[in-house]
Amino acid sequence: MRYYRRFPDWLRRTLPENSTARTHAILRKFQLNTVCQSAKCPNMQECYSRNTATFMILGKVCTRHCGFCGVESGSLGEVLRSDEPERVAFAAQELGLKYIVITSVTRDDLDDEGAGHYAATVRAIKAMIPDSRVETLTPDFHASEDLIARVLEAGTDVFNHNLETVERLQKIARPQADYRRSLTVLETAKRISPDVVTKSGLMLGLGETESEVFEAGRHLLSAGVSVLTLGQYLRPTAHHLEVKEYISPGRFADLANRLEAMGFQKVVAGPYVRSSYRALETYTRLPVENTGCPGRAKHDEILLGGEKNA
Repeated sequence: MRYYRRFPDWLRRTLPENSTARTHAILRKFQLNTVCQSAKCPNMQECYSRNTATFMILGKVCTRHCGFCGVESGSLGEVLRSDEPERVAFAAQELGLKYIVITSVTRDDLDDEGAGHYAATVRAIKAMIPDSRVETLTPDFHASEDLIARVLEAGTDVFNHNLETVERLQKIARPQADYRRSLTVLETAKRISPDVVTKSGLMLGLGETESEVFEAGRHLLSAGVSVLTLGQYLRPTAHHLEVKEYISPGRFADLANRLEAMGFQKVVAGPYVRSSYRALETYTRLPVENTGCPGRAKHDEILLGGEKNA
């Protein structure tokens, strides 16, 4: 039997008025992948119409098989292309981006799990666009301090690693990952680079309880995470995990308020929120008090307006 489930009204949306053609053309020109396309992100049309995208490096094939993810998986990833970091930098420049988000498939088949490629991409962007900010949304690197340090030392401004779901559902949602390992990744990143903003995200609608969400929030705060995203899980295909519940916008807003009261500097929550969704706006709205984060520096105040006008 095929699976059908009617979306609630709050998940209905209209297509953006602006064209996505320019973003598509630039990505084709530089032969780049985006998580927007590979993961079947529902925000792709909106983001592309705003001349932005989340670059996905290290190929299109992930060596892990998560039950929620629309990215292609396999035991071996694609052959790395050494010029990809420069192509990402050129594309970011042509798109007019000042805040660039880089993510990737997981590459357990590589000796360094792709950390060196991440570092090269961050350095290429910083060399091409010196006044840019770079957010890296990374796999877990098996919590290797050396590999995490490589990414950070290249000049990462925001280090993002998703917890994805609550502890009880980890083995269902991502059987080759580990809840505690992901917390260790985030804790290690903060210890290595205390001034770097650390960020994580959770999908809701997989059957978690509110108490489990708050428990995950406490664990993330203990790991030094300051920014949290919460979004609705949407099933990419009938072969992926079933949606157990659709969370209303009002409940998302309530969760955000309560989690911020627990100590997060910023919680971005909503049905269509994803890890890198409107990441620049999140970054520029971070408070500077007691954080050491540069998100409210005078230069960064200009980033938001400049990129919107790109």
